[in-house]
Amino acid sequence: MAATRAIAVASNTTASCLLFKNPFLSKHTPYNTSLRFRNLRASCPAKRLFTCRAIYNPEVQIKEEGQPETLDYRVFFVDNSGRKISPWHDIPLSLGNGVFNFIVEIPKESSAKMEVATDEPYTPIKQDTKKGKLRYYPYNINWNYGLLPQTWEDPSLANSEVEGALGDNDPVDVVEIGDSQRKIGQVLKVKPLAALAMIDEGELDWKIVAISLDDPRASLVNDIDDVEKHFPGTLTAIRDWFRDYKIPDGKPANKFGLGNKAANKDYALKVITETNESWAKLVKRSVHSGELSLA
Repeated sequence: MAATRAIAVASNTTASCLLFKNPFLSKHTPYNTSLRFRNLRASCPAKRLFTCRAIYNPEVQIKEEGQPETLDYRVFFVDNSGRKISPWHDIPLSLGNGVFNFIVEIPKESSAKMEVATDEPYTPIKQDTKKGKLRYYPYNINWNYGLLPQTWEDPSLANSEVEGALGDNDPVDVVEIGDSQRKIGQVLKVKPLAALAMIDEGELDWKIVAISLDDPRASLVNDIDDVEKHFPGTLTAIRDWFRDYKIPDGKPANKFGLGNKAANKDYALKVITETNESWAKLVKRSVHSGELSLA
């Protein structure tokens, strides 16, 4: 049985592409004004952050196929005409003024390990598997968890600031610390507050700590120190949860770089900038995509 529901994408523009200014560089460059996969204009300077607005309407539909907690279950994103789109590639990253779109994969207080299927056409959300069996966390995750669209952790890039670890070949993860439990596939406007550099079996797996703008306490938190003040113990709890969640399965604890501490908002924005640039190279096919779907 399939079900369809509408969700608001945090965007109210109709342009096909956005000029997104890199907060760490002095200029900005337009990405292609029609198709996501064309080359950048030859006259554009290199290493500029951009994000393509492939969504023309302010709402997309969520279409569920199959039954939850089965191998066939998929959550697809479709536009208002019914055309399937990719939550990873087609939903814009930046809304300007330090606000970004965040796609919920795993609602807080749940344990099914849902994730965008980066190797399937249109990259729907599905439940992860191992040896043909559905995967669950050993205990509920205490925050809404998901991804930043139009980001990618390049597995060919070694991060000199984080023990030379290579990217994990996935979009950047977000831990949203607001009070409300969200729904799978929901798109929220969030502001980054901090970043944790998790190292999972040698791969760098960034966790951006953020809060949805519609949370009652969102106006109180704008950087890492505010998180400690208004959400005391949360950053430590997030680090410890992700450090330990594989231990019940007999695996070693995950490690963290950057002195085992969370970095501030500016560093989180730097991570978003760099991984957006990596995504841009991926969809332009400037780097090898392997089994990743670019549709």
